[in-house]
Amino acid sequence: MADHEAGELERALRRAVNGDVSFDTASRALMTMDASNYRRVPAGVVAPRDADDVAAVLAVCRERSVPVVARGAGTSIAGQATGLGVVLDFTRHMRGILALDPEARTAVVQPGVILDDLRTAAAAHGLTFGPDPSTHSRCTLGGMIGNNSCGSHSVAWGTTADNVHALDVLTYGGERVRAAQGLDGLPARLRDGMRALAGENLARLRTGFPELPRRISGYALDELLPEKNADVARALTGSEGTLGVLTEATVRLVEAPRARALAVLGYPDESAAAEAAHTLLPYGPLTVEGMAADLVTGASGLPKGGAWLFVEAGGGSREEAYAHAEEIARAAGSATTDHTVVADPAGQRALWRVREDASGTATRMPDGSEAWPGWEDCAVPPARLGPYLRDFRGLLTQHGLRGTPYGHFGDGCIHVRIDFDLLSEAGVRVFRDFSTDLADLVVTHGGSLSGEHGDGLARAELLPRMYGEEMVGLFHRFKDLWDPAGGLNPGVLARPRRLDQDLRFDPLPRRPVDVEFGYPHDGGDFSAAVRRCVGVAKCRNESVSGAGVMCPSYRATGEERHSTRGRARLLHEMLAGEVVRDGWRSQEVHDALDLCLSCKGCRSDCPVGVDMATYKAEFLHHHYEGRVRPAAHYAMGWLPVWLRAGAALRAAPVANALSGVAPLAALAKRAGGIAPERDLPELAREPFTRWWRDRVRTAGPRPDTGRTVVLWPDTFTNYLSPSVGRASVAVLEAAGLRVVVPPKPVCCGLTWVSTGQLDRARVVMRRTLDVMAPALDAGLPVVGLEPSCTAALRTDLPELLGSDPRAARLADSVTTFAQALEDHAPDWSPPVVDRPVVGQTHCHQHAVLGDGAERRLRERAGLTGELSGGCCGLAGNFGFEKGHYDISVSCAEEQLMPSVRAAGEDAEVLADGFSCRTQLGHLTDRPSRHLAEVLAEHLS
Repeated sequence: MADHEAGELERALRRAVNGDVSFDTASRALMTMDASNYRRVPAGVVAPRDADDVAAVLAVCRERSVPVVARGAGTSIAGQATGLGVVLDFTRHMRGILALDPEARTAVVQPGVILDDLRTAAAAHGLTFGPDPSTHSRCTLGGMIGNNSCGSHSVAWGTTADNVHALDVLTYGGERVRAAQGLDGLPARLRDGMRALAGENLARLRTGFPELPRRISGYALDELLPEKNADVARALTGSEGTLGVLTEATVRLVEAPRARALAVLGYPDESAAAEAAHTLLPYGPLTVEGMAADLVTGASGLPKGGAWLFVEAGGGSREEAYAHAEEIARAAGSATTDHTVVADPAGQRALWRVREDASGTATRMPDGSEAWPGWEDCAVPPARLGPYLRDFRGLLTQHGLRGTPYGHFGDGCIHVRIDFDLLSEAGVRVFRDFSTDLADLVVTHGGSLSGEHGDGLARAELLPRMYGEEMVGLFHRFKDLWDPAGGLNPGVLARPRRLDQDLRFDPLPRRPVDVEFGYPHDGGDFSAAVRRCVGVAKCRNESVSGAGVMCPSYRATGEERHSTRGRARLLHEMLAGEVVRDGWRSQEVHDALDLCLSCKGCRSDCPVGVDMATYKAEFLHHHYEGRVRPAAHYAMGWLPVWLRAGAALRAAPVANALSGVAPLAALAKRAGGIAPERDLPELAREPFTRWWRDRVRTAGPRPDTGRTVVLWPDTFTNYLSPSVGRASVAVLEAAGLRVVVPPKPVCCGLTWVSTGQLDRARVVMRRTLDVMAPALDAGLPVVGLEPSCTAALRTDLPELLGSDPRAARLADSVTTFAQALEDHAPDWSPPVVDRPVVGQTHCHQHAVLGDGAERRLRERAGLTGELSGGCCGLAGNFGFEKGHYDISVSCAEEQLMPSVRAAGEDAEVLADGFSCRTQLGHLTDRPSRHLAEVLAEHLS
């Protein structure tokens, strides 16, 4: 679309629509892709507020012959949520639960309602919505209805089509249609057309559709048969937005079991599990999910075996559910190698997380190479799953491909990511050849090309192989009846585009981009790192679960561009250069990354390990290369230098006094780009390293009676919180360890990394390696106290200095305070504090270092209770920077602040990170301490 046409379309939409109309570069770039291999660039995005807005959009677009694509959470795997023309984003405004009738067991919802929100509302009445894709925490009902989604509980409650009562839709032509059972009440054109289509083809509609629980492909024309009372709602479910735009849905709810238990059955191999799955269906399971060892390498809690079935059972009580699960396990009999039954909800959630993250973890093969969807969810009759999987594995081998199947074994539906080479012409030819061969194989086994995610751009071209040309001709006729102008999601389902067109990899550079970080897990290729994001959108979860972190800025703003996926999409488009055309200078990418807290939560919480903190540092480096930077980059990026200079001049008393003078503090904050709402941190009168030197000079070195450890005097501990360092020395020595401190200043370079000053970061890191060389040669462990600095030594240091072998040695030597005690003083017993705790695990601790040792140390010390998840919101320099204060506080108010305010007076507020302690100090009057300080206080 020409620029002047797009401009006129935007103006017309703004005049007609009350919702949000966005034709800017970033909004368009964010909607180019879903969770598939495909990419199509829209002209603009509209977030309608109601059905009248939708009608207005259709009228404006119809007048100009502009296509319209309805989109939910954008987690579709076949490409149907991408599109040209105008994309309707229902996730912003049209997300209400309009009615819930527990007696009738129905709910009336708008298309943007998130599935988990509906399930939460229904749970208050002992009900649930049966279909539950693994994306249940962010997928929308509109998207589920468009795709006829299923999920793991379909063996009990069926597909979305089985749970739809009525749909209110708008056609591209502007007709408002109430689709339910029966043709009465429909516009005469549609009523007569569907009656004729069905009446003229009764035999074909009765015999032309395979009988299996997961037949999702094509249009469900058999639902128009008279014996099914012409169920138009079911016929529209799964039509992928090609027939009408959903504005409201009445869905059925089912009774939820009061208790559930999970039987995990181990089998020798995948074939044995596949052969057994359908034999368990007569016992009434809620799920029969399967996966093999090549997908869950390293997962804990699984019984021995080479493949597993996750079989969930329900009951009126935990005991009843457990007995039901045990009955199923016994029925599985000698075919299993082992089994376990878990009735504890937390234990079940941990096991289910392995399954739900599979769509992300499967995108990387064991050797780190990429794998992609495209043949993600074929389905066959459950009794034929074993033979089908063997043939499928053989076909992979024939084409020189690899994949890790998993999925809904009880329904005969298999998910798989395959290591297609979609970056070369030869690789795309293999992709196409394999796709056609697999389509034939699925049909041979009596299956469906799609068993859950729809046909979209990935499979619709091959529908004639499944249904034959005559049936596909009826599909085209059905499309033309509902959408004669072809304005709704063109190229999908009817008259489809080729499956090897519109691939999202096509515009990407074919040679590695010149970058600073090493990206060791992506072969040094920044494009490959960005490609990690496949769009499953776990980062769009609107609440954090357990100890999770990702993605605090999205939860604070609710905007796609501030999610990990959104930022990855913008970086992808920056590399592509078609929509985002300014490369590293892009203001759109900069603005999206500006609210990234660099918490690194995505590094661990994202199923595919996207590390947006690193990508942000990389981008800022190039964005400001050769240009003046924001004041905060000089003030806080160079913080170690300013603090060291202040300590050398012994200026802390004067600086602290001046910062207490409001006009002077305001002037300093304005000059440094610091948020006016923040208090300047107080400088320590005696840095930790000065205290240490004085201690050694007066008392001499400790006797060499135990393991020597190097205590890392990070910038924050040294100059701002030396009490943490002193307490750590006391505890480590009490545990029998000999503590030494580097003889010269050292720094991890974190502040330069987080502000993208990577050249300077390297200089600082190399100087640090020179100082640390003797300790590395001696094989001494290095104990970090500040989680962010410790994580920087583990990750940023070796990824920026990959050519220096000392970097990897230092990274391998680094340990946390609790890990050092556990590894090097295993027989030491900590003092028993015997108090409840509250606080937060530092984001970098969660994402990079892990907190298992800290949990165990707290338990041994009698510090009871769990620390909250999420992010404190300060996140180093982020919360101090001007313009970030409100987002910073919003992040803190999500979990940390409420938990601290609710804690009793006797609760110890723990925060190992200086940022966390600072945020707590700014927002609450409760003092917080490092774990080392708490333990040191109770040493005898």
